[in-house]
Amino acid sequence: MVFRTVIKKIAESRPFARKGWRGVLLCSCILSLFSCQQADYSYDETPQGNLDALWTLIDERYCFLSYKEEQLGFKWSELHAKYSAKLNPKMSRVQLFEVLCQMLSELKDGHVNISTSLDLGRNWSWKEDYPENLDTELRQRYLGTDYHIGSGLKYTILPDNIAYVVYESFSDAIGEGNLSDMLSYLQLCNGMIFDIRGNGGGELTNAERLSRRFTNSKVLVGYMCHKTGKGHDDFSEPKAEYIEPSNSIRWQKPVVLLVNRSCYSAANTFVRNMKEMPNVIVLGDVTGGGSGLPFSSELPIGWSIRFSASPMFDARMQHIEFGIEPDVPSALNAGLAADGKDSMIEDARNILNTQY
Repeated sequence: MVFRTVIKKIAESRPFARKGWRGVLLCSCILSLFSCQQADYSYDETPQGNLDALWTLIDERYCFLSYKEEQLGFKWSELHAKYSAKLNPKMSRVQLFEVLCQMLSELKDGHVNISTSLDLGRNWSWKEDYPENLDTELRQRYLGTDYHIGSGLKYTILPDNIAYVVYESFSDAIGEGNLSDMLSYLQLCNGMIFDIRGNGGGELTNAERLSRRFTNSKVLVGYMCHKTGKGHDDFSEPKAEYIEPSNSIRWQKPVVLLVNRSCYSAANTFVRNMKEMPNVIVLGDVTGGGSGLPFSSELPIGWSIRFSASPMFDARMQHIEFGIEPDVPSALNAGLAADGKDSMIEDARNILNTQY
């Protein structure tokens, strides 16, 4: 699936001024600390200049090129000529946007975006090409109407004394107090279903803060590298990532983590973390992936480009860019859904009830 480009009617032509350009690169880190770098090359603002700038940025700084070439069967070196052939000096901004998005769609990466006044170039094939395995109205039936809300967390106790927690976005802040109050309220439950289906990511700090409540000891959860040069495989040595146990209330009982293809980015990292925790079973579909920390820059025309620059791995140094396999596969059953039951939640309840 290529980038979706739903664009309002605009003028079909606009002359491209031939201006010099120096890229300002903004590297975003895990704690949202930013440092600027000035590029050592320049391009003009013609269609070809913009494509050259974009192709070079990806060639030198995108962290998954070798991996994507191997997995998807393309050669980035050949794509420059392929998409340059689609250009002409008098093409409109809309037409240029389409060509650049088509080139980037070859990467099949939801973290790769072109941001313009026309539209946001994006690739959402990581979720749109797969069953969703989530019915939000059905999920709401399990929560009921008298559920608790602790910042971004929604939670209740099911009739069989199973805790049911829903977290819809890692962009929704969760404080230590929210987590302690929730775990205190749920402490007499026999087990927990933690449902992050449909969670497209957000803040990695929320993923780490939450993970710390499910272990009593320091746990190796994965590794991270950083791009160190222009070569496709120029990376730093892998740096181990650990989750330290929280100093506050920690959950000591079995957990089933519900996931689907829409679990992406920070949600994908959370699944990576939880796979290493004691007493946690991941149930559902392969997650959507999205494992690289972002790097931002600007094209000569003024459009922003974001892409992955620092790859993350699991505890066995395996890529998680294309998603994480569940421990127990499960899918939404349409027949049970028609009867008002979420088969994935029911599968999780069955697993937890066999523990007691």
